[in-house]
Amino acid sequence: MTCCAVFVLLIVAYLLGSIPSAVWIGRHYFGVDIREHGSKNAGATNMLRVLGLRAALPVFVIDFLKGFIAVSAMSLLRLDPTISAAWIIDFKICAVAPVVLGHIFPIFASFRGGKGVSTLIGAVTGIQPALALLCFAVWMLVFIFTHYVSLSSIVAGVSFPIFVLLFSGTLYKRYGEASWLFILFSVVVAALLLWTHRKNIARLRAGTEPKMHLWKKRQ
Repeated sequence: MTCCAVFVLLIVAYLLGSIPSAVWIGRHYFGVDIREHGSKNAGATNMLRVLGLRAALPVFVIDFLKGFIAVSAMSLLRLDPTISAAWIIDFKICAVAPVVLGHIFPIFASFRGGKGVSTLIGAVTGIQPALALLCFAVWMLVFIFTHYVSLSSIVAGVSFPIFVLLFSGTLYKRYGEASWLFILFSVVVAALLLWTHRKNIARLRAGTEPKMHLWKKRQ
């Protein structure tokens, strides 16, 4: 019975991730397919660059909530008295993969989605909010000094396993045996962000990556 419940929740996680907020909002409210403009990425950053904050903010919120809800739903397994708290953390970590893959390859948008950063942030927040805040602080610092959203996301992602290792003792006290999986998960997250930003990395090296100045008046 527990295996069936876990399987259903993983499927729900993928379907949640597949909600193409950027595509639907772009088409319904602005009459454009965001995947045909800017970086052609169906995410909050491209929405901000192409359509402005009014379009980007709801996309970020929805994508964040997709990840947060997907991992938080695993807490329902606590209704089974045979499942320990450490197992709940394991299941939450397992839910990250389908929800992020759903965002990158959404079944509701011809499998053409975004990079999964906002959804990944929501998922990590649902597992360990303190570490998510640390990574966001890194993101903000890099963005303030460079104005590159992509570089900020890459550095924040790479810093995630570093923070996990630094606080591994605290994680072990809280999660017990689940801590090793959390360390592995953080490394996979960093690798995933590097892979999804491979084109951005090429543009950064070539000096052609566009910068973002939030406080500048849009034309």
